[in-house]
Amino acid sequence: MNILSRSYMLQNSELKTNGKDRDMPEITQGVYFIPGQDEFIPDAHVYVVGMPSSRDLSIVDAGLMGKGRYKIESIQKLGIKLSDIQRIIMTHTHLDHIGCLKEIRAQMPHAELWIHEAEAAPIEQGDERGVYGMEMFRTMCQSQYGLKPGEFKFKVDRKLKEGETLEMGGITWEVLHIPGHSAGSIALYDRDRKVLIPGDVVYADYAIGRFDLHGADGSVLKKSLLRLAELEVEILLPGHNRVVKGVKAGYIRDTAKQWAPYLR
Repeated sequence: MNILSRSYMLQNSELKTNGKDRDMPEITQGVYFIPGQDEFIPDAHVYVVGMPSSRDLSIVDAGLMGKGRYKIESIQKLGIKLSDIQRIIMTHTHLDHIGCLKEIRAQMPHAELWIHEAEAAPIEQGDERGVYGMEMFRTMCQSQYGLKPGEFKFKVDRKLKEGETLEMGGITWEVLHIPGHSAGSIALYDRDRKVLIPGDVVYADYAIGRFDLHGADGSVLKKSLLRLAELEVEILLPGHNRVVKGVKAGYIRDTAKQWAPYLR
């Protein structure tokens, strides 16, 4: 098994064996967890962020094709009105994160779409190389799911930039540009409560995201991991795998160290 396969398998297998994490919809006040439902392709987790009373909520990521109904129903089961969700923020635009975006937006057409500027332009232009990652995967998915070229062309309402501060729903989030897994990967960081949403850059169990896809770069991913290692993180909310509460000091740095020989 090559090292990229190991990273990919870790991101999927651990979630299935930790059912207690699936029963934890409210991670901390104003942060809610909707676990992905993996198929032969992984389905990204969704996080709903914001104090419900603010009526200024956001969802982070969407998920795989066909999962929109599940994600919408999960939001409603939390007692959240769809009209209170003001925006959808993408940590990045890989297929397992953006696949059901169209399904979700059909139920909340008022919600804005926010993506980092490095991936917003290709999405607006209908350039789907960053969505599929590689040509072989594009061909397979278009055949399996009946997807057509241009399926993931969207208007982006806000192009996020490194260092922005987002005041949303009574919580302050910092936007961190952490490329390497994809060109426009971002993390959202709540410095006050030490909550990190890193997309697919780092997971639980010393796993990291792939770095062999379009726009990816192992050496850049290493720098992004080391940047995240400088943060104080107590709650880690990755795009796949289990969530982690009580992250041990030095965890992200240790993860980067383990993968360093491959991140060149």
